[in-house]
Amino acid sequence: MELAHYSDFAVRLVNTEEPARNKDSLTSVDAVRALFGASVQMARRVTDTDVTRFRNVRGRLRAVFEAADSGDHVLAVDLLNSLLMEFPVSPQVTGHDTIRDDGGPDWHIHLAEHPSNASAGYAAMASMGLAFALTEHGPDRLGLCQAAPCRNAYLDTSTNRSRRYCSDRCATRANVAAYRARKRLEAEASAQSGRSAEAAHESRAMSER
Repeated sequence: MELAHYSDFAVRLVNTEEPARNKDSLTSVDAVRALFGASVQMARRVTDTDVTRFRNVRGRLRAVFEAADSGDHVLAVDLLNSLLMEFPVSPQVTGHDTIRDDGGPDWHIHLAEHPSNASAGYAAMASMGLAFALTEHGPDRLGLCQAAPCRNAYLDTSTNRSRRYCSDRCATRANVAAYRARKRLEAEASAQSGRSAEAAHESRAMSER
């Protein structure tokens, strides 16, 4: 089962909004359809009313990431379980879209959803994918980017649990900012040391008069 594929549905939806920058790209039917990626058949079911529904699901998924990122893993699990109960899925064996080298179907487990609308179907797969990621890797692998003001969601699949940023771009930006901050502190410390030395010199000069 391609668990990463389903968990990416959650990350993809959450990251359509950047609250700190007051940006929201989930503003049209086309934007919602783009979230489905290669799942063209599912995307065709999207209607105008799904835009609002997707935003609602997005807020609930972000709350899961926020709770996990803050260390409140019990709350993260409770919030995720609430989504799983509201948007259930069922496993299904399929081989319709993958073929082995010998020409036969590559049987695998697919998460079958039976939604009344496109947003319910997306929420079901995103929630189940996130549940697999959480139970497989641990809730501490659900994070929010530490490069302010970015707070994009990410799943940490690194071997040493070291991921802190949503992308290489944000990691570079954070490293540059940290380097500049260190240089400023060094410059201030050097200037303070120079002033102290100058004051000491003046003090000695006054005492010698």
